[in-house]
Amino acid sequence: MNVVVRNQAEALGAAGHEVEILTRRSSPDEPETVELSPGVVLRFLAAGPVEAVPKGRHEEFVDEFRERLAELGPWDVIHSHHWFSGVAALPIARQRGIPHVQSFHSIAAADSTPLSHGERAESPGRLAGEAMLARESDAVVAISHAEAETVTSRLGGDPARVAIVLPGVDAELFRPLATGETASHPTVVVAGRLEPLKGPDLAIEAVAAVPAELRPELVIAGGASTEFAGYERDLAALADRSGLDVRFLGPQTRPGLASLLREARIVLVPSHSETYGLIALEAAASGVPVVAASSGGLRESVVDGVTGVVLDSRDPAVWGETVTRLLGDGELWGRLARASRERALEHPWSLSAAELSDVYCRLVGSDPCRALAAAGGRR
Repeated sequence: MNVVVRNQAEALGAAGHEVEILTRRSSPDEPETVELSPGVVLRFLAAGPVEAVPKGRHEEFVDEFRERLAELGPWDVIHSHHWFSGVAALPIARQRGIPHVQSFHSIAAADSTPLSHGERAESPGRLAGEAMLARESDAVVAISHAEAETVTSRLGGDPARVAIVLPGVDAELFRPLATGETASHPTVVVAGRLEPLKGPDLAIEAVAAVPAELRPELVIAGGASTEFAGYERDLAALADRSGLDVRFLGPQTRPGLASLLREARIVLVPSHSETYGLIALEAAASGVPVVAASSGGLRESVVDGVTGVVLDSRDPAVWGETVTRLLGDGELWGRLARASRERALEHPWSLSAAELSDVYCRLVGSDPCRALAAAGGRR
């Protein structure tokens, strides 16, 4: 989520808007205010202990976070990201008579449902909070048609108030290998949080199913949250049982991830559920084909047969066969790689921000937007 929030904010700032990103302070090393780029300020608000806490505890700090929000402003629009922020901010928007926009980025599912329905609610208030926000916010911004469908069908949101704003990609940071650059050896990459929802166990079993003479190195990049602190150990044990050497890299910087992707031969996205799957678009910008599960927004971020392969099956043998085919068919790999890059170039962050700005302008009325356009500067 942070990647989307920051890049959209900086693109909005570049277009002349003033943006404040407000988040809970979770480290004593975090300053009160940081200017990220012209027109974009990040503020850390004191709410709860000044330390990282499990997501399940965020609900404890809603009231205190709301109190800190009430001290700030004025704003034309409040756009909340994730349910915790929305529950805190919606009453502030109502008190001030300004629009409230909600983005979920992930939507919780009941414990009785399969993982394909989404991640589990980490605290009692999340399911009710998400439904309330979907119904009462002035607009809900979804990042895929799949998420929009979930907002309306599961949460009861009004389709007329749901807008779809696709994320973008930095195609200069995420780029293919340049002429003369070569990867040191073939790798298959999985990048994301280490948790069962993301399906890294399927990636391990899939690469283990590739014939030994073609088998690439599997690289898994990402860290586990406190809720899944022992999951990397479980995955390492699975790899050992599968006779596979896996390189666990941990969390990556944005430049580090970009370098990892451009040197990959294939990126796997075996998630049980994704609202969009930004990593698939970043892989596409890097000129790397993606093999993805047919879940949620991945059916939109990966064009089956054009920028990668989308699989309905979660059978490791089927995934292994697909990886083997892409590794062994240079013509197919090249066609997918070229189309991936071309499609990624159609999704700059500036376009994503422009579409988001349109949502805001419809809500606040035309005058602030006209003033901004006429001044050619910030408001």
